[in-house]
Amino acid sequence: MPEDRCILSPMQVSFEKTLESIWFKGVAAYRSGIRTADAMFDEQDVHFLKTIGQTTQEFFDYAEDYVRGGDPDFPDVLAVAFIRKDYFEHRQNSIASDFRVIPDSLPPKAEELKGIVWLPRIIIKAHAKLRGELPPEIMYGCGGDRRFFKENNVTAAEFLAASLVYEGSPDKLWSWVKSRRDRIAD
Repeated sequence: MPEDRCILSPMQVSFEKTLESIWFKGVAAYRSGIRTADAMFDEQDVHFLKTIGQTTQEFFDYAEDYVRGGDPDFPDVLAVAFIRKDYFEHRQNSIASDFRVIPDSLPPKAEELKGIVWLPRIIIKAHAKLRGELPPEIMYGCGGDRRFFKENNVTAAEFLAASLVYEGSPDKLWSWVKSRRDRIAD
């Protein structure tokens, strides 16, 4: 067997399959007219999502946006959930934060960092997503975030990972985003 081949553990496969099942369940529920996170998921779903640092509201938002606009799809959701799960397990020792970002404390949507609109806002949202501190009314990966990702040639998961790598260094994160954005012009 080649050394560089990645083998998923049974626990990893189970995580992905369970998450996929919850995501598809949410999509089907939204299509059927269910419009609240509480009604969309059962106790088993709630428990599983808590064990990986996720909320039913996040998965409701993913389902709603997917049904209404085709985005985010499951691979995008999985990639973001995996980063959050890893942070939750290894940085937070599987202990959820009690803090929630106050929506009005987020930088305005039009605020810029060195000419990149939305960057100050998405930095705060990404850090709050990593720590599980987004309130129910704020979504990491919302339509405005997705527009930012597209304009800057990044994915939600890539930006989340870069936010972790450059945590506390907004200028370095800006440089990373700028380098990704510049690739579009090439």
